Amino acid sequence: MFFGKKVLAEILTNPVFQACLFSWFSAQFIKTIIGLFSGKIHSLKALAESLLWRTGGFPSSHTALVTTLTTCVGFRSGVSSDVFLLAFCFLMVTIRDALGVRRSSGLQARKINELGNELSEKKVIDYKPIKEILGHRPMEVVFGAILGFFIGLGFAVL
Repeated sequence: MFFGKKVLAEILTNPVFQACLFSWFSAQFIKTIIGLFSGKIHSLKALAESLLWRTGGFPSSHTALVTTLTTCVGFRSGVSSDVFLLAFCFLMVTIRDALGVRRSSGLQARKINELGNELSEKKVIDYKPIKEILGHRPMEVVFGAILGFFIGLGFAVL
């Protein structure tokens, strides 16, 4: 069997996988604590979503996870290895997406919603707002990378 219990056990006990999960959950936990203190979380459902899945915000959990992956691979395989270069390229694409593509899409969605709401108020059209996912500000990505690096470093040297 290609993906049996043994393979699953090997994946779950892999220190790189564990480091990545820890990094992602740590970033989500920090994001949730900030949300609680800033009053943005008002229900148990919002709390669970923030802990497990909410995107955007401080710090970037995507950046933290991929930075942890890159750091662990660099320590385990060497920075001149093919797998490190793959992880590093994946990190660069993730950061570019967080800062550029997703942020631009979110800003466009915000403007579309403003226009749609304005036209709806004037009874020109019936408009239902679209979801605004703003990506990340540079500081959110930088802190995610710092968090991910130190978590990856911790897992790599222990």
